[in-house]
Amino acid sequence: MSRLCPWWLVLILGMLSPTVRGDDWLEFRGPGGQGHALATGLPERWSETENLAWKQTIPGKGWSSPVVVGGQVYLTTAVPEGEEDPPAQSLRVMCLDEASGRVEWSQELFQQPAGQRVHPKNSHASATPISDGQRLYVHFGTWGTACLERDGTVVWKTTALKYQPVHGNGGSPVLFEDLLIINCDGADAQFVVALDRRDGTEKWRYNRGLEPVKGFAFCTPLLVEVEGRTQVISSGADAVVGLVPQTGEEIWKVRYKGGYSVVPRPVTGQGMVFVCTGYDSPTLLAIRLAGARGDVTDSHLAWKLTKRVPLNPSPLLINDLLYLVSDDGVMSCVEAGSGETVWQQRIGGAYSSSPTWANGRIYVQSEEGETLVIEPGREFHEVARSQVGERTFASYAVAGGAIYLRTESNLLRLQRSGAK
Repeated sequence: MSRLCPWWLVLILGMLSPTVRGDDWLEFRGPGGQGHALATGLPERWSETENLAWKQTIPGKGWSSPVVVGGQVYLTTAVPEGEEDPPAQSLRVMCLDEASGRVEWSQELFQQPAGQRVHPKNSHASATPISDGQRLYVHFGTWGTACLERDGTVVWKTTALKYQPVHGNGGSPVLFEDLLIINCDGADAQFVVALDRRDGTEKWRYNRGLEPVKGFAFCTPLLVEVEGRTQVISSGADAVVGLVPQTGEEIWKVRYKGGYSVVPRPVTGQGMVFVCTGYDSPTLLAIRLAGARGDVTDSHLAWKLTKRVPLNPSPLLINDLLYLVSDDGVMSCVEAGSGETVWQQRIGGAYSSSPTWANGRIYVQSEEGETLVIEPGREFHEVARSQVGERTFASYAVAGGAIYLRTESNLLRLQRSGAK
């Protein structure tokens, strides 16, 4: 069994539903939430005439990633309505057939009123759905959260998570046992909440309890096993915390000054969690997890990095090497244990999406629509570059021997020609 795919994860995926495959992509950044794909036989280059299985136009706009469950692809989008500036939005979830790209259904879940502005690099549908293999959970920030059957039947909806968004929504939810856990970080309130995944009622709420100058953030929590127990790692403005997922009780905290608009999802390995602190002075913190209790800012920080740290792309950890892609197009490889730089390479372009490790390669997607494929290792080695000709801010989904790439107007299934 691979070190990067624990036996219990494969077992759980197999038990969820008879139609769920072991390499399905059920959440933001895939199995374990760290950008590691199980699929093999993937293409390394593509174009309109090479390794493009299908291309489907998606109405509206959204920078959420797709998820792939048992032969179906799900994604959210926001369709503008009316003449106001900015217009109202129909917040929707769509289901596509994996094999053909055919739209099977499109369902409006919420109406967002006119006048809600987002950052030019954001959208009104930026949180990636998550599935347990049987149901789908979608989140549109303060405008609504919902649970659906895979055929589009609504199980429950709620608009009870109220806070003042800045630049729109962003962070995706995670699932733990019977809970849906979400970061809610606005200008007026910053908290982590757990909803009962069966009916959407609130089970616990952790108030961050800080008074940041700028409190908003867009981070997705990460579930981590520490000393035999699961923790929820949640990054926000001015601090990252480890929480008890069943109750929301704080286990530990690491503070950082001036961090806000935190986007990158943490990654974990080597007994540590690696956290990016956001704007204005991005720093990457390597935090030791064993024995962390209370405020461990001074005791459990293994190392930190302040050069070429990403503001938006999440880190990628492969064995003992950590890969970072800065927003302005510099890729770094550092020792996970020490933070020492192994190599640094300007790759060109601007970056917001998170890199993915798949098929023994690292895939990196620029905002301009170019994918760079490299070999992981202690030297930079470029394998291929491909261009789709549209802006791309969404991160990949990888399943069934294919890569799903969302552009500003389309969803693409990229697959080796002749593959089934």
